[in-house]
Amino acid sequence: MRAVCWTGRNSVEVRDVPEPSILSGRDAIVRVTSTAICGSDLHLVDGYVPSMENGDVLGHEFMGEVVEVGPDIAPDTLKVGDRVVVPFPIACGGCASCAAGLFSCCENSNPNAAIAEKLYGHPIAGIFGYSHLAGGYAGGQAEYVRVPFADVGPLKIESDLTDEQVLFLTDILPTGYMGAEMCEIESKDVVAVWGAGPVGQLAMDSARMLGAHEVIAIDREPYRLEMAAAAGHTTINFDEVDVRDRLMDLTAGRGPDKCIDAVGLEATHGATHLNAYDRAKQAVRLETDRPHALRQAIVACRSGGTVSVVGVYGGFIDKFPVGSWMNRSITLRTGQAHVHRYLEPLLRRIESGDLDPTRIITHHLPLEEAVHGYEIFKEKQDGCEKVILKP
Repeated sequence: MRAVCWTGRNSVEVRDVPEPSILSGRDAIVRVTSTAICGSDLHLVDGYVPSMENGDVLGHEFMGEVVEVGPDIAPDTLKVGDRVVVPFPIACGGCASCAAGLFSCCENSNPNAAIAEKLYGHPIAGIFGYSHLAGGYAGGQAEYVRVPFADVGPLKIESDLTDEQVLFLTDILPTGYMGAEMCEIESKDVVAVWGAGPVGQLAMDSARMLGAHEVIAIDREPYRLEMAAAAGHTTINFDEVDVRDRLMDLTAGRGPDKCIDAVGLEATHGATHLNAYDRAKQAVRLETDRPHALRQAIVACRSGGTVSVVGVYGGFIDKFPVGSWMNRSITLRTGQAHVHRYLEPLLRRIESGDLDPTRIITHHLPLEEAVHGYEIFKEKQDGCEKVILKP
C-alpha cells in the first residue's frame, strides 16, 4: 500500500509499505477514506520530537471504513463495514487513567513506555504516527491502518455527514474544545488565543460556543487573521503591535480573563531579541522548545485568570515566568486532548450546527501529493490552513 513516511529531518516521501494485519484480538483494520496533515506533524518533520526512524508512517488524523476486526471485538461494538473516526491517542479503556477519562495518559497502550518515563517521569499513551516515544505505531496518512483497542477508540458515524464534517473529531476539534473547556469560561470573559492555525481557530469557535464575551486571535499571518475575523473574532497581528499593550487596551487594563496557547514548541511570537535567544538555545540543544507564546500568555493574563495550553511541547523551556505565574494566582491547565471523552458530545454539536469544522479546510489533495501538502502547510503558502489528503 501507499503511505506518507518520515525519511529524515525536513523530508517526507510517499512510499510503498506493507499492509497492516491483525496482531491482537482487539485490533481492527481501517481503510482510510480521509486523513489530514496536522501542525503537530510539522514538529516531527522539523526534527523536534525524538525517536523518529526512517520509514515511519506519519499521520494521526484519519477516518475510514472497517475492513477487518479481531476475534475479541463484539459485533455490536464494531463490525466490517462500519464508518469510523479514530482518536489520535490509543487508549485501552481499562486502566486507572482511562477510568478517570484521561485517555491520552493511558497506562497500557504505549509499548515504549520506558522511553517516555525517562523524559517525562511517567508514560504517555500510544499515538498513531507520532514517534517511537509514543509507541512507534504506524500512522493514518496511508491507505490502511491497524487500530489497536478498536473496541474502545473508534466512533461510528451512522449519519450522512461528510468526511470533512467529522474528520477533525480525531484530534484538532477535541483539542481546541478542551483548550476552551479548561478555561471554565463565563459569559463576561474575554478569551485570548495565541495561534490562529487549525487548533487555534477551533479553540476560538469553542470559546465562543461556551459563552465567551469576546474572543481575540493572535497571529502574524494575514490569511489566518482574516479567517478568524470572518468567524467573528477580534484579531491582533503581533508583527504590527505589542501584544500585551494591545490586550491591555482591549480589556481596560486588566488583561484577558482566559488565555489559550494553541502554538506550542515552535512559537515565533515575542520580541525579536527573545526570538533570537530561543532559536539560538534550541539550535545548540540547550532548550528543546520555544516558549514565546506561553510566556506572553502568562504575563498578559489578568491576575487570577487561567492559561490553558494545548499547543504541543516536547521537552524543556527556558525563562519560564514562574514569578508572574505564582504571585498573580494564575491557573495553568494543560494536556494532550482526551479525545475519547469528547467524541459523542462534539459530534452532536456538529449535527446541530453549533460547530462547523469545515470552515478551516483550504486544500484537498490526493495522498500521492502529500509532499506538496507538507510544503505549503509548513511554509504557509497559498493561504494554506488545513490540508485534507485522500488515499
